[in-house]
Amino acid sequence: MSEDRSTALADEDFFVEEPAVESDTLDEDDRLKPDFVTRVMEAVEDGRHEEARELVAPLHPADIADLLELVPGEERADVVQALGDLVGAEVLSELNDYVREDIVDALGHEQLAEIAGELDTDDAVAIIEDLEEADQQAVLEAMEPEDRAAIESALSYPEETAGRLMQRDLIAVPEHMTVGQVIDFLQSGDEHATDFWEIFVVDAGHHPIGTCQLSWVLTCPRSVGISDVMKREQTLIPVDMDQEEVALRFQKYALISAAVVDRSGRLVGMITVDDMVHVIQQEAGEDILRLSGAGDGDINEPLLLTVRTRLTWLIVNLGTAMLAASVVGLFQGEIGRFALLAVLMPIVSGMGGNAGTQTLAVVVRALATNQLTSSNTVRMILREFRIALANGSALGLMIGTGVGLVYGNPTLGLVIGSAMVINNLVAGLAGIMVPLMLEKLDVDPAVSSAVFVTMMTDVMGFFSFLGLAALAGLGS
Repeated sequence: MSEDRSTALADEDFFVEEPAVESDTLDEDDRLKPDFVTRVMEAVEDGRHEEARELVAPLHPADIADLLELVPGEERADVVQALGDLVGAEVLSELNDYVREDIVDALGHEQLAEIAGELDTDDAVAIIEDLEEADQQAVLEAMEPEDRAAIESALSYPEETAGRLMQRDLIAVPEHMTVGQVIDFLQSGDEHATDFWEIFVVDAGHHPIGTCQLSWVLTCPRSVGISDVMKREQTLIPVDMDQEEVALRFQKYALISAAVVDRSGRLVGMITVDDMVHVIQQEAGEDILRLSGAGDGDINEPLLLTVRTRLTWLIVNLGTAMLAASVVGLFQGEIGRFALLAVLMPIVSGMGGNAGTQTLAVVVRALATNQLTSSNTVRMILREFRIALANGSALGLMIGTGVGLVYGNPTLGLVIGSAMVINNLVAGLAGIMVPLMLEKLDVDPAVSSAVFVTMMTDVMGFFSFLGLAALAGLGS
């Protein structure tokens, strides 16, 4: 028995590898080697299109997508034209959004409709949703009625919701069927979904009442009712749920797939874990980049869009910097009489900014992953207060002692040490309170928090240090 099975697997080349492709094209980290990319580009430039196709043909669609992203934008259209049908549906679904837009713009409506028809609904929607309205309609009209209806239905839902992500192709069976009937149904000549890990069991109103893994179906006697095998507890995803919340549910409950239901509770689609991997990566990257004001941070993003996004936040930061400078201006007399204050004051504001950024990163992540909720907000605030007090005291003692010894001025050491404690407390509280307040106002804390926290630590850093110095008479 085992020998027969091993032979069958060998006959099907189940374990066949392609070491030549791996060694010639990919490095040890599965990235395309620079010399391979150069060879493909040179073949295209010299008009040796058949050679370029032979080089690229053994690659996985994801690697072909990587190749197109590595090619300079002005040469990308020529490479796509040379590769022809190698740039198919699977390749387009793997492409970076900005690169895909460039390639899609170069395709005809009929060709784009054919490609979209080969994709899962969610991948087809990702291609079509960014088209101009006229082009979008032209592509939809060129598609098969069934595919067009599915995509139009998905486009009716808001962006970045479960309705946009879900697949319409799934397996749903009525609760009165037996395991044997389900197996016969799956093996019938009817068209079914080809990629699925569980079967959804529905009632007469097409409401999901349970799920059944394929392994259960294949290992149960045929006479057993599917309702006796299924698991009634399941995680249902509302069709209008934000994709970030969907991803959190997949993480929390270790889901492989989940049913999507409309507002009446009817089963309308399913979401699979492979889609969630992309969402988790996308959302995590977005939060980090937004904290820095870098926009999407995509190296394929158009230059003017990148400049506009970054410049907007830099202008905002310029305004907050001028506010901090105005605080310094209030004490220019003390600074003029005791120039050492100008040397030391950036230390206080800089350390406060760093402390605020640490707290802010932790809080934004906690909000994004639902670790920070109304039930533990007070505890979190007290926790960050204690951390800020401990760090501020340690830093204040270090800098105060050092300044007092180096400059032979204990008063100056006491002033800068006290200012360090005060600004760290401000940084800790601002780092948690600002994102919490923005969250309450339905403003993404990852986008706006950093500006406000930096402003508060700069202003309070300068004010506490220079104010204490004035009170201590250091500028007299």
